[in-house]
Amino acid sequence: MSERLLVATRKGLFELRGAGAALEITGRWFLGEPVTAVLRDPRDGAIYAALDLGHFGAKLHRSDDDGATWREVAVPSFAGVPSPGRDADPPPALSMIWTLEADPAATAGGGLWAGVIPGGLFGSVDKGESWTLNRGLWDQPMRAEWFGGGFDQPGVHSISFDPRDGRKVAVGVSCGGAWLSDDGGETWRVSIAGMWADYLPPQERENPATQDPHRIVRCAAAPDVLWTQHHNGVFRSVDAGLSWREIAIAPSSFGFAVAVHPRDPDTAWFAPATSDQQRYPVDGRFILTRTRDGGASFERLTAGLPDHESYDLVWRHALDVDDTGDRLAVGSTTGSLWVSDDAGDRWTCVNAHLPPIAAVRWI
Repeated sequence: MSERLLVATRKGLFELRGAGAALEITGRWFLGEPVTAVLRDPRDGAIYAALDLGHFGAKLHRSDDDGATWREVAVPSFAGVPSPGRDADPPPALSMIWTLEADPAATAGGGLWAGVIPGGLFGSVDKGESWTLNRGLWDQPMRAEWFGGGFDQPGVHSISFDPRDGRKVAVGVSCGGAWLSDDGGETWRVSIAGMWADYLPPQERENPATQDPHRIVRCAAAPDVLWTQHHNGVFRSVDAGLSWREIAIAPSSFGFAVAVHPRDPDTAWFAPATSDQQRYPVDGRFILTRTRDGGASFERLTAGLPDHESYDLVWRHALDVDDTGDRLAVGSTTGSLWVSDDAGDRWTCVNAHLPPIAAVRWI
């Protein structure tokens, strides 16, 4: 069971260690600076932290000694890349690094991927010292229809490798749909069959270029099973993303985060909110939901969570489950952090005074 948790917040990166509910802050880095994404590469232990420094732009730092020291490395760059839209559009420029992932099958140092705003996917073969834009995705003709979901521009927020074959990868774009590659990102195809969007006119609800999957995750032990928390529903795929089935959840199917059990593809957790227009928990009661039968039924997980006047929202990357499938962490927009050691049956608030939380990761 994991005993280390990285928490990326609006005012720094925190490390917590401990068993059970006895997690304590043992590391504090980049205090006062927004951390948008964090990754500990399981292949070599390197930790990456992406920062959003406003006028100073996006930055990326790497630690090769478990956080004892950090050094700034390169950020993805759109230098020389023309606008993918209309001729009058300005050339693209990096706004934010939204997610970082490592291909587990690649050689350490290589296989590092970054999803960014505005809608770019980048790869690094030298631990972030340099980056290359994935032109296969960037040059898709559908990109001209992509638009921002929560941000002014579209963004890549989910990167999921098939552990059996790292050349097979699924990517989620808000708002730009779900994309699949079977050749390590050389070529891509959009795959949203079964998804629909209620924020579009009826004739456009199945437009593949404008779907908004908020988060896409994959079951490690059953890689053909993917779950997505979409803007207006939850969808599940059992054929590696080729098709999707909508799943109804009470009290709400709106939300941003989803986590799937690493060994049981039928078990997944969600953090529901009221709606797009009312982004807070239903009736002001913060709960999580869990299915253990592939979405046929759902349980409301409430033990240890605030039972009234709680308006916490959970962002895309702020819900995580460890490799055992038993220990979960969830962080909120009000800076509260809860953990569970029994798959969500009971929760403990380990800190209610952190800055707003963007991402949590067990390491």
